[in-house]
Amino acid sequence: MSKRSPLAPARFPRLPEIDGVEIAAVAAGIKPGKQNDLFLAALSPGSAVAGLFTQSLTSSAAVEWSREVVEAGKTRAIIVNSGNANAFTGTAGVETVKGMAAVAARQVGCRSGEVLIASTGVIGEPLPLDQIFRAEEKLGDHLGSCSWKRAAEAISTTDTFPKGAFATCEIGGKRVRIAGIAKGSGMIAPDMATMLGFIFTDAQIPQQLLQLLLVRIAGRTFNSITVDGDTSTSDTLVLAATGRAGNTPPLSIKDSSLSPFVDALEQVARDLATQIVKDGEGATKFIMLEISGATSFQAARRVGLSIGNSPLVKTAIAGEDANWGRIVMAVGKAGERADRDQLEITIGGVAVVRAGERVIDYQEEPVAEHLKGQEIQIGVDLGVGRGSATVWTCDLTHGYISINADYRS
Repeated sequence: MSKRSPLAPARFPRLPEIDGVEIAAVAAGIKPGKQNDLFLAALSPGSAVAGLFTQSLTSSAAVEWSREVVEAGKTRAIIVNSGNANAFTGTAGVETVKGMAAVAARQVGCRSGEVLIASTGVIGEPLPLDQIFRAEEKLGDHLGSCSWKRAAEAISTTDTFPKGAFATCEIGGKRVRIAGIAKGSGMIAPDMATMLGFIFTDAQIPQQLLQLLLVRIAGRTFNSITVDGDTSTSDTLVLAATGRAGNTPPLSIKDSSLSPFVDALEQVARDLATQIVKDGEGATKFIMLEISGATSFQAARRVGLSIGNSPLVKTAIAGEDANWGRIVMAVGKAGERADRDQLEITIGGVAVVRAGERVIDYQEEPVAEHLKGQEIQIGVDLGVGRGSATVWTCDLTHGYISINADYRS
């Protein structure tokens, strides 16, 4: 991995084992050196799996395959490679996906059609299947003895630190565990989820309800982050529930016993999503955009993403320049209703704009001091409704250019 992000957490968390999940991570030689680049998760029979995938019109063969697996409703394994996206690779990419499914199926003892697949890395390069075949026995040998940290490292590309999160809760008096890993650093502008994320739980949740929960939670977490405004061809977010906790299955999202699980799941998803932002390529500052006074949650989120994707806003923050006019610009270009004469903006809790103009006694020094920190807070009230949303992003530095200019070198 590259030099660790200054925004990285102090350490990788100690994720709990999830009953009904066995994982393995090995080096298949897809990435240079002896880095782990192939991950396998085996799920116990009867597990429920939900998935969200990129809406990109140039999505990868793995994404197309996995959409069909989720729709079929039976999943026993997840296999992931890093170092090569296997995207825009034509019929060869499709054949590689079939081969990867066969590898996982042999190790887990299931059908190929019960295997989810994800790939991440360089677009347009053929993925050599023979390397995955050679690594097959190693996968079987390591299954069940791999750490979550090694698994998170195996799915990483330009990430500077592995990403993991966990939570526990109760459903109807039964203790439930949730653990997740994710990867992402660049090409982050979610259009369903973002990059790769895999969340596992021992809760017993019906598949249709699990899918509904994933859609709802992704909207407030993975779909509310941005690093650079670019949506990946490979975005995949998977939620697997083994049912081993033994709780009574909830029948509806309105079931009161489900509330603690929903909160815990959102906590894990938000933690993973914001870690991706904190690992944004070249990032030095983590930015939280709190948008209120919008016509709806969706409108507030779009305004937040307009600000979060603005190179002018992001470079101003990187340079610790309190140029709040760029925030006004980004609000205006979002295409959502906003009352110019009621607009309010705060930076670091300091009122900058009120009633559509700069605050009369505004002093820039406190704002400039806030921008020297690593965590930046910006609030915007659009003055037209009660909708609100939080969006997370990072600054834009020369480091982003350096990383992406040299990505294949």
